[in-house]
Amino acid sequence: MEKTKGINRARFLAGAAALGVAGALGTTGRAGATDAAARRGLRHRGVVYTVGEGETPGTAWSAARMRADIRAIRDRLHADTVDVTGDGVERLTATAAEAAERGLHVWLQPTLGDVPERDILEHLAETGRFAERLRRQGASVDFSVGCEFWLFVPGIVPGDTVLDRVRNLIEGTYDPQKMQRRLDRFTAKAARTGRSVFHGPLSYAAAQDDRVDWTLFDIVGIDYYSFFPHPADHVRELRRHLRWGKPLAITEFGTCAYVGAPETAGMGWNVVDYDKDPQEIKGDLVRSEHIQAAYLVDLLAVFESMGLYAAMAFEFVTPDAPHRPDKPRYDLDMASYAITRTVEDRPGDPRSGWHWEPKEAFHALARHYARAAGHCRGGR
Repeated sequence: MEKTKGINRARFLAGAAALGVAGALGTTGRAGATDAAARRGLRHRGVVYTVGEGETPGTAWSAARMRADIRAIRDRLHADTVDVTGDGVERLTATAAEAAERGLHVWLQPTLGDVPERDILEHLAETGRFAERLRRQGASVDFSVGCEFWLFVPGIVPGDTVLDRVRNLIEGTYDPQKMQRRLDRFTAKAARTGRSVFHGPLSYAAAQDDRVDWTLFDIVGIDYYSFFPHPADHVRELRRHLRWGKPLAITEFGTCAYVGAPETAGMGWNVVDYDKDPQEIKGDLVRSEHIQAAYLVDLLAVFESMGLYAAMAFEFVTPDAPHRPDKPRYDLDMASYAITRTVEDRPGDPRSGWHWEPKEAFHALARHYARAAGHCRGGR
């Protein structure tokens, strides 16, 4: 997706699902028997890995860095799945191929946005053809046709950019019925395109309150950012997505690393003043990696208890949100959903090299994923 006023796809995707406007789409579901609740444990445990151009020369995509990251996801995070998402067919396919080569389950999801429908569908088809080649070669692959189309695809909601569309949704300057018809039309078109090139399990990543015809897909995919004080409330909310009698994948879940972030229900990114140069944190936030880690682990326990198909934490790294421990007002990592913190070699220099360091959330997920993998190998 093209960058808009400094907010890239990685930052915006996490927040948009919980804006409240998605609730205007309503909910639906066709009753269907499922034995998911009777099982225990997730089939796939993973992390979202976003590929993109990068906002600065220093954060531009690197094949060498990607390969090292995929190894870390397998060997250090102990994930068995990587959700490869973003735009750029070459970046998507190179990353998916690396993940498959390393023996990881691949959830491949192109998310080109803010371009004509024709371009989005061509990008989808080309990525899907590669996913099918991987599948035929024996890789474990699920293919998602995209993410929250009402947000990223022009013409469903008025507005030329993501921010324009969100603004119109918040201000109510749109027709809900017309929006739903357009959304249904494009979703069906994307599903047909996906089916035409990929013959394995097909899915789509919807905001948790979207109305989707899940008969078009094999796996229900939900970006989930709710906050409840009790696990039973999460179970109650998620259970309605099982009514279709299909596997349920949590295509994104997570929060930011500051006090109060989980309670924002996905709006944690909205504490950065993107109009400032340099961008800065609004207010007096208190950094807390522990809160981020606890939220992730608590949700994983819910997903495990429900026997869901997959859960992918959002996200592995956000290069354009660097950590500045010496200057909290510029510590953009606090507003990042990443389980690693980006550390610049030369803070403030757009051409600076950088590296990531694991946050508490990384270590918490790694312990959980390692235990679960050992339990699975033990023949539970």
